[in-house]
Order: sequence, then structure tokens, then C-alpha cells
Amino acid sequence: MLREIRDLGFEYAELSHGIRISLVPGILEAVGAGEIKISTLHNFCPLPMGVHWPAPNLFKFSSEDRRERESAWKHSLKTVETAARLGAKLIVLHSGQVDIKDYNEKLEDMVTRGERETPKYRKLVEEVESKRERKKERAVELALDMIRNLADAAAAEGLLLGVENREAVEEIPFDHDLPIFLAQLPANVRYWHDCGHAQIKENLGFIQHAMHLEGLAPRLGGFHIHDVIADAEGQHDHCPPGSGMIDYAGLRPLVTQEHIK
Repeated sequence: MLREIRDLGFEYAELSHGIRISLVPGILEAVGAGEIKISTLHNFCPLPMGVHWPAPNLFKFSSEDRRERESAWKHSLKTVETAARLGAKLIVLHSGQVDIKDYNEKLEDMVTRGERETPKYRKLVEEVESKRERKKERAVELALDMIRNLADAAAAEGLLLGVENREAVEEIPFDHDLPIFLAQLPANVRYWHDCGHAQIKENLGFIQHAMHLEGLAPRLGGFHIHDVIADAEGQHDHCPPGSGMIDYAGLRPLVTQEHIK
């Protein structure tokens, strides 16, 4: 897998949240042999024993269940350990969510039908934002506590953490809260910008993509780069960059050589 990535011309690879623990010895061997370098890991990496599918939200930092948070802590520490062994620079994190019913499908369906500018749609967005605000305090508090502790563990290994923007409207931190959320965290915690997620949020009417990125530029650690295509069936992300609707030329002034991509 890593040789194939290298042969495509990439010097670095990210290990995502679908890496089974059985793959780790081979990855360590490949990196040790100089086949490729690892830039980033996406929590949880490797996957917990017995889990064989991508599961970044398997254990939520924001969960009210103490045992779930303990599992999130345990497996996040495993990610830190693995990242240090591989010489990675940063770990991408999901921060949790608030407990509201799933609005994304309803919002997506209305946008696909061309109803985004209707009073009905605006009312639905207001309902989402109102419910999120009422329920966010405890979830955000728990997530911040987890990330602060994880930042200490990461700092001891010379690692950065990256808080990723999310595409689902119930996931935290909410886009408008990101500057305040990051301001409460140590300097080795950065903002991780997923271009596809941000475009989906723009299409849903929650942010303006370039302005959102510009507002977080001082804390920016890097990017997940993929595109979004909208058709009669909805929005599809993880499309090849340049094949969809993201205005990469408009984002370019905010990208520096130091950012991880």
C-alpha cells in the first residue's frame, strides 16, 4: 500500500482511521526502510482490537458515559504512541457531538431539491442552531478536557494535534465556535481544515468556505484535500481535487509551504 502511494509521487502519507492493528508491523518496517514518510495519523490509529472498519467516532470525547471517554483516552494515547514511533508530525482529531436528531439528511434533501433559499429551509437551519446551542455546553466542556490532556501527552512526544472541521451539523466544535474552542487549548493544538467538509457546510448555508478558512488561518496546521460534487442524489465528497465545485484558487492565498497537506 505504502509503496503504491510512494510510486504515485508522494513523499508522505497519512495513516487514517481504517488502519487495522495487524497492518502496523508492515508500516513500521516500510517507514524504517525509507520507503515513505508518515505526515499525520487520524485518530483512532490503529483501530481498536476487533474493529475492522473505519471508526473515527467509535469513542466520543464528548460522551456522558465515563467508560466511553476512558476508551477514547486509551485509544487516543495509542495513536500518540504510534505517531511517535513513525515520526509523524500531527494527529487529526474528531471532538465529539451534541445529542440532537440527525438533521443532515433533511438539510441535504432540501438543498438537492433547490430549496435552500426558502423560508422553510431557513427555519430548519434556525431550529438546528437553536438546539445545538442549548445542548453544547457539557459536550464542549468534556471535549476540551480530553483534548487538553491529550495535548500534554502529544507535546511530550513533539507532536501536534489537529482539531478537524466536521460535515455533520451535530458534531463539535461548531464552525462559528472554532476560534473560541481553539483559544482554550494549548499551542500545540491546531486547526485542521477538511476542504470537502467545509464545502458541504457552505452548500448547506452554514459558512462561507474561504472566509471560514481565513478566520482560522493563524491556527491552521494543515488540510485534507478532496472535492465535492453535487448531483440529483445529493452531495458527494472525497472526489478527486479539481473534479468538483471547490474554488481551490480562492483558497490558495491562505496556504503556506509549512501547512501539512
